[in-house]
Amino acid sequence: MAITIKKVADKKDLKNFIRFNYELYKHNEYAVPELYSDMLDTLGRKNAALQFCEAEYFLAYKDGKIAGRVAAIINTRSNEKENEKTVRFGFIDFIEDREVAKALLRTVEDWGRERGMNKIVGPLGFTDFDPEGALVEGFDQLGTMSSIYNYPYYADYYESLGFEKEADWVEFKVYVPEEMPEKHRRISEIVMKKYGLHIKKYKSGKKIAEEYGQEIFRLLNEAYKDLYGFSELTEQQIEQYIDMYLPVVDLDMVTLITDGKGTLVGVGIAMPSLSKALQKAKGRFFPFGWYHIIRALRFSKPKIIDLLLVAVKPEYQNKGVNALLFYDLIPVFQRKGVVYAESNPELEDNGKVQAQWQYFDHVQHKRRRSYKKNIE
Repeated sequence: MAITIKKVADKKDLKNFIRFNYELYKHNEYAVPELYSDMLDTLGRKNAALQFCEAEYFLAYKDGKIAGRVAAIINTRSNEKENEKTVRFGFIDFIEDREVAKALLRTVEDWGRERGMNKIVGPLGFTDFDPEGALVEGFDQLGTMSSIYNYPYYADYYESLGFEKEADWVEFKVYVPEEMPEKHRRISEIVMKKYGLHIKKYKSGKKIAEEYGQEIFRLLNEAYKDLYGFSELTEQQIEQYIDMYLPVVDLDMVTLITDGKGTLVGVGIAMPSLSKALQKAKGRFFPFGWYHIIRALRFSKPKIIDLLLVAVKPEYQNKGVNALLFYDLIPVFQRKGVVYAESNPELEDNGKVQAQWQYFDHVQHKRRRSYKKNIE
């Protein structure tokens, strides 16, 4: 039967759009579902990124059943920064059927072309804080809450439909050492003394939000500004992320580095992996998903932690401040019994970031890719 495309027009359609991912991967042991409520916030009108993004969502139907989904997104800030006319495809999933993938991507191409775009890229979200990049290596590795999992056939279809590589991200397992590497310790102590830096810790989420919440995300704007796909966070987005992250993180795993004037120059935020908890919750916080998630956050000894955010002020990059962040965090991980950390995606050519793993046992276990195609 013919494949039909329907624009998401109401709450029921949006529910079907979100739940399709859960259905497609419900028997996959490596895929990690996002929380339904988080997806509603991301795809709904509350998302502050819609101040500078235009978006529409589409569902593909085959034989009367949903066979795929995709978001078409134009990030005007990113386009202005890169001097491009690019439409993004994101939040894309489809059954193992090339024609379904073709119909979805053609819909995004047509939608973008109607709005003056001449290039399509993806998978990308609204901003760099959304999951991005199709998995091309590491299909037998457990996913994370902040990254995409997809079947191997996705990449095959993209390439067969004329898409080519735009950018790659790599991910690492970084193993927690039994003892702090002596060279790492020595560098950290030298850096701290040489630049008059201080490690700052908090016991209150409310206090860290009040004193450094805004500054943390402004630092991210500075540190990430030249990275592929990044658009500067607005004040409204910053408020959203303060509310999203700071109330749930374990403050032992939040490290701030300040200079002698108290100005923030580096930040590292980690949290226990929620991958297994989210799988058990099946994407729902209620009625029983909360138990698995809260237990993973507060009451279990995590074997895996996710490195959510690591950022250093540009003028302090390549000066050992990254080492100083882990000088503080490694003993925390050791005390909690952590086996390894998930780096989450890092651009493959970002040598500054990858250099920080040189003192630890680590292995690259995943690779993901964004694709591009001209649509003039």
